Amino acid sequence: MDAVTLTLDATDRGLVHALHIDGRVPFRTVADVLDVSENTVARRYRRLRSSGLLRVVGAVNGVRLGYSSWTLRLQCTPDAAGAIATALAARPDTSFVHLLSGGTEISCNVQTPTAADRDALLLDKLPRTSRITAVSAHLLLRATALPTTWAGSAWLSEEQAGRLRTPPVSPASEPVALDKQDRAVLEILARDGRAGYTELATAAGSSESTVKRRLDTLRRTGILTYTVDISPAVLGFPAEARLWMSVQPSQLVDVAEAMAGHPEVSFAAMTTGPSNLVAAVNCRNADDLCRYLTERVAALDAIRSIETAPVIRTLKRAGAYIPATR
Repeated sequence: MDAVTLTLDATDRGLVHALHIDGRVPFRTVADVLDVSENTVARRYRRLRSSGLLRVVGAVNGVRLGYSSWTLRLQCTPDAAGAIATALAARPDTSFVHLLSGGTEISCNVQTPTAADRDALLLDKLPRTSRITAVSAHLLLRATALPTTWAGSAWLSEEQAGRLRTPPVSPASEPVALDKQDRAVLEILARDGRAGYTELATAAGSSESTVKRRLDTLRRTGILTYTVDISPAVLGFPAEARLWMSVQPSQLVDVAEAMAGHPEVSFAAMTTGPSNLVAAVNCRNADDLCRYLTERVAALDAIRSIETAPVIRTLKRAGAYIPATR
């Protein structure tokens, strides 16, 4: 089924919004909110997931674990970009791997647990690939907008959404270290965030109750986040682009927070480097993207320069890389 041409009906959109609020919400709860049967909700979810249009993934917030988060830009020779992007997408430490512009540029996010991991990737592995002609790495300093808060999937009323919301995240009072059992469970959740506790307990070699308590702790402290992995095109936003902006430092925080309030923006973060603000935007078409850039972004006078790169192909969003089937 083509993700771009598929039209979601009201029940589908309600389900997507519900999963966006809580990726592991029971189907029975969603059915009550949507006023349909539980079987209907389960059947719709299976249809969307089996067709490859949607999945729920468990994503690890490395910042909570003391990891460093980077956004990379790679310039490649035309014959190599696809293969390099695929290799990056297969790595467990990457997310949001995109081919941009004319297909010779790649952008992706990377989480590195240690300085050694960072140096191994940025100073060793990438430069050794001769078909990469340029690399720029920007340390993500602070995000003001995240895909989990993007309003593009919104469909339910405020009253309906309120019935699905979970308690707010409480920052961990002390460092949390992941053990071997945690990693085994998180590897499964990165592919299927709704995997059953029986499967997770088997992978961890533990009881279901123990796994559930541990996941509740990781979620409550913000280390584990359940997110909906769905193309914006399915929701009616096929015109995606990445923006790199150079902003007057004294107004960087204000501009980053202003952009976080734009409904087109699904990600915005302050970074190191000459381009000190990066954003991901989703629009309904090229005309909407043009209006966004020339009206809403142009009104932010502290932006000194901007680079815009349309997304040509997405190889990976959140969660584990799953090769496309043909």
